[in-house]
Amino acid sequence: MARIVTLAAAQMGPIARTETRPQVVERLLAMMRQAKGMGADVVAFPEAALTAFFPHWYTEDDAEVDRWFEAEMPGPQTQPLFDEARRLGIGFHLGYCELDRTSGRKRRFNTAILVDAQGRIIGKYRKIHLPGHADHRPQTPFQNLEKRYFEVGDLGFGAWRAFGGIAGMIICNDRRWPESYRVLGLQAVEMVFCGYNTPVHHPAAPDHDRLGQFHNELSMQSGAYQNSTWVVGIAKAGVEEGVDMIAGSCIIAPTGEIVARASTAGDEVIVARCDLDLGRSYRETTFHMAIHRRPEHYRMIVERTGPQAPD
Repeated sequence: MARIVTLAAAQMGPIARTETRPQVVERLLAMMRQAKGMGADVVAFPEAALTAFFPHWYTEDDAEVDRWFEAEMPGPQTQPLFDEARRLGIGFHLGYCELDRTSGRKRRFNTAILVDAQGRIIGKYRKIHLPGHADHRPQTPFQNLEKRYFEVGDLGFGAWRAFGGIAGMIICNDRRWPESYRVLGLQAVEMVFCGYNTPVHHPAAPDHDRLGQFHNELSMQSGAYQNSTWVVGIAKAGVEEGVDMIAGSCIIAPTGEIVARASTAGDEVIVARCDLDLGRSYRETTFHMAIHRRPEHYRMIVERTGPQAPD
């Protein structure tokens, strides 16, 4: 018997640097209501969905940086999202920038949460694969200072029973690394949410620019297929404060096929009716790990110090 969950990706257009949290939250609420009207059980928002993507700018003003972060979740300005989710009876995924003081010192993370249809946080993930650089590079058209403004996530790749199945989260650059999906796949994940803010231009390797959207989809499609899971990719898109970012939010089946894709670079909601049992046939045949996977050979390869010389 099929297990159907209707998933929505709520792509966002640019957020202006001057746009306030309440203004952004109103945009999110409008898309949450639209997703519910389209039959969605869960709506997913992008990475760092509450602000413009500030790692594109360099500053030494610590107080200015803190203004981009959330010291609590929910807080007074984000509580309406939780209240509306409860009223509508819809779950959501939200990427945001987290300011954490629980360890006795200030730490900053690029974070995502899962919230159930009762408005309760049921899962949290902190981004592990931080791209970019920590040093100031004024010669570039824009910066990617995630290594300056964020710490590496310390929660691992978790999976939670949610929305009738098993859900996991990754964030942006995580999607390019097979380990991200595989750790979730080993936990029998059935849906993976991945928000991203990805520039069209790659200052360190401009020859990659023409392949940006192809690589975006390739990494998520292969992760979906090889781990027999649905993947929801959610973009912050369009030209934001002079930085052009890819769109192409999409919902990908365990077959690796894209079943829904955004057609604009602005605020747009796409939905797909997803059978969580679709991945079962792949997990029980092609990707049956207990039968086909041989981790002892992986260890042998890792232990090598380099390529083996021919006899």
